[in-house]
Amino acid sequence: MRPPLAALPVLLALVAGLTVFAVGSDAEHGVPEAVLSSQQHIAEDGAVALQTAVDKNVTDLRVSAADLEGSVSPDGMLARLDRTGHKWRGSAVVDQTTGRLLAAQGESLPLGKVNLRALPANPPPALVRDDAGVTRLLAFATLTRGGKQELIVAAQSVKLPGITVGKDHTLTVVDRDGNTLASTGPAPGVVRAKTLAVTAARQAHSAGPSDTAVAAGGFDGPSGSLVGAADGDNRTAAGYAAVARGTATKESPSSALGLTVVTTVPAKGSGAGTGDLRLALLAAAVLLVLAAGVTVALRLLVQRPVLRLRREARRLGSGDLTAPVPVPRFGEPARIGASLEALRLQLRGEGGPSAPAGKRRRLGLRTVVALSAFALVAWPTSMLLSLGSSLPRPADAVPRVISDDQRQRTETTADRMRRGINDAYADLTRLATVVDAARPEKAREVLDRSLERNGRYRSLYVVDGSGEILVQAGGEPRTSKKARLRSGVTQANTSGTEPVLAAVAAQPGKGAQAVKGAPVGKGASKKAERRYVVGEFKVQYLTGLLNRPGLGSVWLVDSEQRVIASNKGFVAFGRVSDGRLRARLRADRTAKGSADVVLGRRDPAVAAVAPFSDKPGVASALGWKVASIRPVFWIGLPQYEAQRRILLVGLLGVTAGALCVGWLYLIVVRPLRDVAQGAEALAGGDRGTVLFPRYHDEVGSIARGLEVIRQRLPRAEAPSASGTSDSSTPSPDPSASPPDPSTPPSGPRS
Repeated sequence: MRPPLAALPVLLALVAGLTVFAVGSDAEHGVPEAVLSSQQHIAEDGAVALQTAVDKNVTDLRVSAADLEGSVSPDGMLARLDRTGHKWRGSAVVDQTTGRLLAAQGESLPLGKVNLRALPANPPPALVRDDAGVTRLLAFATLTRGGKQELIVAAQSVKLPGITVGKDHTLTVVDRDGNTLASTGPAPGVVRAKTLAVTAARQAHSAGPSDTAVAAGGFDGPSGSLVGAADGDNRTAAGYAAVARGTATKESPSSALGLTVVTTVPAKGSGAGTGDLRLALLAAAVLLVLAAGVTVALRLLVQRPVLRLRREARRLGSGDLTAPVPVPRFGEPARIGASLEALRLQLRGEGGPSAPAGKRRRLGLRTVVALSAFALVAWPTSMLLSLGSSLPRPADAVPRVISDDQRQRTETTADRMRRGINDAYADLTRLATVVDAARPEKAREVLDRSLERNGRYRSLYVVDGSGEILVQAGGEPRTSKKARLRSGVTQANTSGTEPVLAAVAAQPGKGAQAVKGAPVGKGASKKAERRYVVGEFKVQYLTGLLNRPGLGSVWLVDSEQRVIASNKGFVAFGRVSDGRLRARLRADRTAKGSADVVLGRRDPAVAAVAPFSDKPGVASALGWKVASIRPVFWIGLPQYEAQRRILLVGLLGVTAGALCVGWLYLIVVRPLRDVAQGAEALAGGDRGTVLFPRYHDEVGSIARGLEVIRQRLPRAEAPSASGTSDSSTPSPDPSASPPDPSTPPSGPRS
């Protein structure tokens, strides 16, 4: 029983010290942490978008080069490369062995800046500055024609990532030396961004992965935030993220470019403190007084009587019956003390069995423990109640930049989803030009290779004009035959356990004569003259596009507000779990979406809605929207940081008090009540019930002493009423030593 009584004042003193530190100190200095983390996440979104765009262009160039291997002339290769839809500023075909230029198209490429002969197969892209000082991104792809190694080189500008930023934001792409490659935003913001670009680039390429790298959808490269020099009350908040893969994942083509995305926004400094030292000192003093009072009460009413009873039980069990047993005045110790005194008299032959007195005593140590728990819980409860009464108004606490960033990041996520679906359809269209279902084995190899390379499809297959499957790769198709014949992207179901999104691309120039077994002639169906390549998306691919740190709960909903995917778990075609966000989805009828602080006294949040409908591409026809909501309480604002600290010390106070008092009740009070009942029964004449300890502690020692007394009682009462010895009961041996009270009882347990 000593550990909980010793731990209680120590733990509560630590909570009191933490109260002074957490509640009394200011929660924020300078730019709010919420603004800085928001800029960091915007930069991460930009780095992901830039990396995805560069990697896709490089991969598409390599795939196109692999498809062009054969007898196509260099000029023909470049012409076909231009028809794939990528807007290269210039392209060329070079004999890698000799370095001779075989064909060129578009602007002149700075090929003299690159040692083409030393490049490996399919080398990574490179940043090259031409004689005019303009930086170009060169992508390479190798191919073999006629036993010769040739190299396709394509150039494009370093473009800003396709993300949405506010009118006050500046977005900049810099190289590893901090040189600006692309920038957008207001003129003063561009100037401020240039001054922070060198620092951001240096930190980005010397730091490790970001703190969200292990989270679902977390950024796996270096990222962080900066604060520019103060200009009065105004400061510049900056976020940066490097285009680089973490060590846990494989390298991507863009990893070695050394690009960094930097975003800046003007922000007002938070000069006012949020701590209250006077309140903190008062709360800590009250807690220390409560801790001292409860500890003293428990020691006087529980620990000291139990230790005294332990000594008395050992004394009586050893045969020392001279001194009377001092009886405590309260609770179970009083019941045990009275029983020990009655047993002492019975051992001396001066009294008979006494009736149990437990029913006359209603109050016990449970009342002491309950009052102690109430006193300890009253303090953290008052702290938590003060938390509810001191919450700031969300409209005053949340800066406008936070709601703007929520809207912009939601729009970026919607644009990322839209681009992913559009790119998938473009890849499927290209696949439709190379797959030939008349050669099933070869077609299946092409589909399997595409399925493995993309990772966005669960199944790929080719159907004829009636919707029948000719060649298949991947999982079992779930799209209806009718939906397989509509080019574009379609939502194939509106109910079930898993949403089905399918992209359909018609194969060009496939006549009925090319279809083996298809009807030929005047009565042939026009539908049988076409073939279609169908790709069904993975739901995990859609969910992965929604996973972004710092965005809160995100849902992808269809035109009827049914859930298609979510980053927080979802039920297919269910409703968005937050009622406020559902109301915003119903009220939002604009093509550009909206964002605002969702007012609520208990759980205010920032919500945003971004539709697909105002963007180009086949995905816009789906009528889908991305909706997000983020609780204000957890986004790092100074006012809410102070509330979280109060919540922390309140919960720690509850935990410390509950741990120690609960420990005392379970280990001491409950076993002591059982021992009290056993002692009263033994004093009342019950000689057959064996008393054994529940734990080997102070209360267990009392139980062992009572068991020794029980074993001595029959020998003390052995003489019969006639004064002669009973033949069946042996006389007590005066020379026999009493049993050791510390030895556990040997009798059977009842």
